[in-house]
Amino acid sequence: MSLRYDTISFLSDYGHTDEFVGVVHSVIRQIAPLVSVIDITHEIAPYDVRAGGLALGRAAQYLAPGVVIAVVDPSVGTTRRAIAVEVGDGQSILLGPDNGVLAPAVAMVGGATRAVWLNNPEYHLAGAGSLFDGRDVFAPVAAHLCNGVPLEELGDLIEPAGLIPGTLPISELTETMLTAEVLWIDHYGNAQLNADPDEVDALGTVFTLSLDSGATLSLDAPTVRTVKRVSSFSELSTGALGLVIDSYGALALVCDRASAAQELGLDTGDALTLSPLDSAEEPARGVTTPVQLSPSFRPQS
Repeated sequence: MSLRYDTISFLSDYGHTDEFVGVVHSVIRQIAPLVSVIDITHEIAPYDVRAGGLALGRAAQYLAPGVVIAVVDPSVGTTRRAIAVEVGDGQSILLGPDNGVLAPAVAMVGGATRAVWLNNPEYHLAGAGSLFDGRDVFAPVAAHLCNGVPLEELGDLIEPAGLIPGTLPISELTETMLTAEVLWIDHYGNAQLNADPDEVDALGTVFTLSLDSGATLSLDAPTVRTVKRVSSFSELSTGALGLVIDSYGALALVCDRASAAQELGLDTGDALTLSPLDSAEEPARGVTTPVQLSPSFRPQS
């Protein structure tokens, strides 16, 4: 049997307590038994569309070409559309609800070339209800795509520009500070920020601060904590905080062999302000003071 795609990558907020992930795998296998299914993660917080979109966006450039299923779908059963988005002129097809969960990944790989509303029931399962589209819509559609069913047979073609966009916070840069938000805290407690390294470089340029040589920044909050720009965890002394470019090219707050999120009491969505610290004020290596978080910064889209 010749497959159009041989890989399905799967992300959801289903968790592993219930049978949901296994059922989706089984539906796919019955229709396309030769296809490999890769689980990206199923530990997205329930209903957190933004977190699901960010995780998919981080993973997108590393996923095998093929079909991607992303299900974080608090509006399942409503009039929201189930969609398929083609990228790379057919190199991959992303399936999910039209709620923005696919948007970061689509943008990461260069944008959509076509999109379809998955409204052809011929390629769905007849479920007992309408609340499990992962099983009844996305799994069978993904399998049929792998078996060679053309995208346009799955439903009505729709304009990609009309799809729901992702909602991402925007950092705020002034001449004296950078206000950023915590986008993601990984398993190790590293806190990724929604700031481009160039924005911190701009602070260094404004204040003649050489960030490339490990200059010290101030983490601006009701109580100040020092953070050093470093290139690896091991450059930090015990208890010290670092600001690194992480494996995705974003800025992240880290500690060496410890959780920066726990050290600061951070959660996703918390806001932080970075401002240059005068060299004359720089404390001795490893000397810090307690920190408190400022109120969450929520910029308007």
